Amino acid sequence: MMKTTRTDLRNLAIIAHVDHGKTTLVDGLLQQAHVFHENKVIRERVLDSNDLEREKGITILSKNTAIEIADPETDQLVKINIVDTPGHADFGGEVERVLNMVDGVLLLVDAAEGPRPQTRFVLQKALELGHKVIVVINKVDRKLADTSQVLNDTFDLFIELGASEEQASFPVVYAIATQHRAGHTPDIGPDLQPLFETILKSIPAPVVEIDHPLQMLVTSLEYDNFRGPTAIGRIFAGEIKIGEQVVYLTSDSKIVPGEISYLYDYQGLDRREVDQARAGEIVAVAGLEGITIGDTISDPQNPISLPRIKVEAPTVRMSFGVNTSPFFGKEGTWKTSRKLRERLFREIKSNLALRVEETKNTDTLLVSGRGELHLAILIETMRREGYEFHVSRPEVILQTSSSGEIMEPFEEVRIEINPDDIGIVMESLNNRQGELKEMRELSTGTVLLTFLAPTRGILGFRHHFLTMTKGTGVLNTAFHSFAPQAGHVDARSHGSLVAWETGITTTFGLKNAEGRGTLFIGPGIEVYRGMVVGENQRPDDIEINVCKAKHLTNMRNSIREINQRLVTPREMSLDQCIEFLADDEFLEVTPKNLRIRKRILDHGTRIRESKREEEKVIG
Repeated sequence: MMKTTRTDLRNLAIIAHVDHGKTTLVDGLLQQAHVFHENKVIRERVLDSNDLEREKGITILSKNTAIEIADPETDQLVKINIVDTPGHADFGGEVERVLNMVDGVLLLVDAAEGPRPQTRFVLQKALELGHKVIVVINKVDRKLADTSQVLNDTFDLFIELGASEEQASFPVVYAIATQHRAGHTPDIGPDLQPLFETILKSIPAPVVEIDHPLQMLVTSLEYDNFRGPTAIGRIFAGEIKIGEQVVYLTSDSKIVPGEISYLYDYQGLDRREVDQARAGEIVAVAGLEGITIGDTISDPQNPISLPRIKVEAPTVRMSFGVNTSPFFGKEGTWKTSRKLRERLFREIKSNLALRVEETKNTDTLLVSGRGELHLAILIETMRREGYEFHVSRPEVILQTSSSGEIMEPFEEVRIEINPDDIGIVMESLNNRQGELKEMRELSTGTVLLTFLAPTRGILGFRHHFLTMTKGTGVLNTAFHSFAPQAGHVDARSHGSLVAWETGITTTFGLKNAEGRGTLFIGPGIEVYRGMVVGENQRPDDIEINVCKAKHLTNMRNSIREINQRLVTPREMSLDQCIEFLADDEFLEVTPKNLRIRKRILDHGTRIRESKREEEKVIG
């Protein structure tokens, strides 16, 4: 069959480390392509449509958009499909699948920071797929920008990752994404035209077989109450029409018939309903019940499957269970095991890097992901949807090698800190079985340390790291490999302050508890027996009565009670709560509150169980 080059089309993804300016650059491309009306007020990072993305300042879900520009050489109007990808390795499942839709990538690198750990991760995925790369050195106006050094470091990274000769001969564009300006040299021009020209010259036009039977690979899924599942992907061959009878091929080789009820392509930020689309285009189709990511939509007369998307295995897991605290049902809308199970199994249809498994307990499910952040985002999303449940402390997923050896996941840990903090950080990571691989000074006056450490040792480390570096350190981790188990890693060095009884906290009770450690709550808060209300200074847990009231004998004592001042309690975010959890604790998650609690709420029962466990170990 004859192959056709679609010169009217380009498909590209924008990849980078977190906060190097991907989404801001997309804003500029959209504006210069006149996607918006002139008088329309546009908020920054317009593609970060999810509330969590805007709050955290990171891209979590990949987004599709498209612009049309004229090719200056041919005057032909060219449509450019753009995919904005996450920059964090915990969302690597998103990156791995959307890169299947494109023919090339824009790699953004910060002009002062240079390539970072997640730069390595996303670039490696693009190179493995054989994509053409345009390097965009962004933020060239930064005070400490060193474009020549960053370019050298980026080239070294390409070679290190095994780029082909053609891939290593990458074109370079310099930019200030916030000002929507770019240039072929660091002396940049007034707009993004140099970047547009480079995209048209360097990103290959799709070479397709229009006359071939239909083949479309599903790389994303969305759900709509009206249309049902909407499958997003690229048409690799043939064409697709609205109302057409098709089949989709599943992972277990089943052929399921269906009809295309709705067909959309992308124009600017909107989906545009179309009657038909041809090979090379990125489209969204609705009407195929039960379709999942990785399925191939094909011609019923000649069903041919495309290679399925491969995603790296999860490294961390947590148990999700029905809330069993005394406050069950007070704050959540969805709280039964049936609702929790439905929600989690629905999530794995679109979140390819996630795994959900049943356990012996019907009220508990085991959820595995690519890292703490990957699971934390799921927890926060469910919480905002009205779900009430509890989760356990994260634990690493072990594998067994062909020789029977137990293997555990290891992370590449890159830390940027002030020289004064080197000693305490190195000591802490050594205790967590971290091995120093590289240490070098940066032009910013800080020091970059690269460690290889077991994921087990990194769980719960981030909070302590920020305390050690007084909030000035930068920590990045990315999955490296599975390797033989490292030695012992010390568990949490501080115990918990646990509420002795159910009631409402008082200033008097909390004042007595202050000397024991750091409190997480203030006065007037409802607590229950077995709930964790603070962090002990010592390694063991202590039961404290934070609801204790002072017996007042006269007005003078009453006034003194009012004047007592408490230290401001430490407000715990979701990420901090997950890091703080001990093996015998749960995090109770509701739409209104996060509460850390002991698995066994009664103190006496907890002590007996603890002794029984110790006897088992000794026996």
